[in-house]
Amino acid sequence: MKLKLFIVTLALVIAGCKTPAPTSDITSANTPISNAWLDKPAHAQAQAIAAGELTSEQLVSGYLQRIERLDTKVNSILALNPQALAEARAADKLRAAGDIKGPLHGIPVLLKDNIETSELATTAGSMALVNNMTKRDAPIVANLKAAGAIILGKTNLSEWANFRSEASISGWSAVGGLTRNPHILSRTACGSSSGSGAAMALRLSSLAVGTETNGSIICPSSMNGIVGFKPTVGLLSRSYIVPISSSQDTAGPMTTNVNDAWLMASVMDGVDTTDDATLASKEHQLSGLKTRMLPTDLKGVKVGVVRYRQGDNPHVLSVYEKSLATLEAAGAELIDIKDFEQPDSFWADSYTVLLSEFHHTINEYLSKSPADIPVRNLSDLIAFNKSNKREMALFDQSIFEKSLAAPTLSSEEYLSASKLVKDTAGKKGIDHLMSTHDVDVLVAPSNSPAFLIDGVYGDHSPVGFIGIGYLAAIAGYPHLTVPAGEVKNLPVGLSFIGGKWQDETVLRIGSVFEAKHGVFVKPGLLPSRLENPALSDVVSGL
Repeated sequence: MKLKLFIVTLALVIAGCKTPAPTSDITSANTPISNAWLDKPAHAQAQAIAAGELTSEQLVSGYLQRIERLDTKVNSILALNPQALAEARAADKLRAAGDIKGPLHGIPVLLKDNIETSELATTAGSMALVNNMTKRDAPIVANLKAAGAIILGKTNLSEWANFRSEASISGWSAVGGLTRNPHILSRTACGSSSGSGAAMALRLSSLAVGTETNGSIICPSSMNGIVGFKPTVGLLSRSYIVPISSSQDTAGPMTTNVNDAWLMASVMDGVDTTDDATLASKEHQLSGLKTRMLPTDLKGVKVGVVRYRQGDNPHVLSVYEKSLATLEAAGAELIDIKDFEQPDSFWADSYTVLLSEFHHTINEYLSKSPADIPVRNLSDLIAFNKSNKREMALFDQSIFEKSLAAPTLSSEEYLSASKLVKDTAGKKGIDHLMSTHDVDVLVAPSNSPAFLIDGVYGDHSPVGFIGIGYLAAIAGYPHLTVPAGEVKNLPVGLSFIGGKWQDETVLRIGSVFEAKHGVFVKPGLLPSRLENPALSDVVSGL
């Protein structure tokens, strides 16, 4: 089968097919690349390209071939850039001439398909946006390209970033279909950055970008066994990214290691005068890899160990305790945090905030898209979905309908709810916990292991959702997840959370933990856990 390079168009989606690329688009580089290079960190790949040990063409070609070979069962890639190989060859020619764009020169990057790039449509997984070819680069994409990165393609996502239905199935979109967890295919890849998480677990690109409103970088990163970094809201521009929440949305790196996430965030950050949240970021932009010294231990670092949201799964707790032992062995002082109270109305108010902000932000985005799209506001979108069989086949649009009726941004109900949840998560939450216990960072399990994909009831975790990622999301504070271990062939991550603009502190502590802990959970592409060859004797009986 030829590599499926598919540009999303209305006709192809309705036909339910993805066109094979012309042979010239997928011709391999003259010298085949070793799989070992494809699995190395992006910063190591960049160094090898600079040293003449590797070419961008070899790297891009190698990933295209790996996508063709491995992604058929997982379905993480929604669309590929048909010019990626040509751009890689051009990058190699520039380098040969001594023209180096930046630290990511010739490095391929995958984008979640709610982030605009000039080469491809930005669909948010919705049939309504299959023709949303804006020909714009989001500022974070422009920054990646300025640093020399090549956009390899778009990853699938939970449609509308998982903000359409209360019965949604993470990893599913009408345009891209269902993305599965590459560790166990019957398990969720989590959402909404499902494709970016699964693709990086399979290492289908050097780097990937996700977005988060509440858990959409951290959950798929944890459940797919990769590094995910949700920065302080405002560190990265949100312009030309299909929105949910003006107070919580941010893009962020999804990578195989902390240093790549750090480098990537330092490339993407910057003030955007069209995004007010970034105006305060000028003094907080990241230093990148070249200007800093990596610490080798955690002496003098105080770590707040979150106990009240660690859950009661003994397997997860075992991974957590081993992670804490690694932190302590590296010199950190561990301080238990056993309780935290939040107002009774917190969850209801946080939902009100998102419903109100989505109605406003999605209307603004749709009305201003330069593409020829059939919807220009939320009402149009609801009507479109009702008339589209593919959109409504699995679940409803209950969140859209509630958002349409939500309080306006000028209403007392919204303003009161916004203040309560921001204060609870921020100054009365993370800030209070850190100052009261005098710690530099908070740690907790990032989440439970991946739950089963359920086409009847939608997303639900039988052991519940754990960790305090929701506080970081609502406060807009930095949150890093790093692979910590595995539970029955499924990865579990450890979260590092800091205060506002403490992104570099979080990354620094996480990088030491990663270096000392050294966990990698290789995807098994198992249909179910019972298909694990190690269990064959048990499953088959005597």
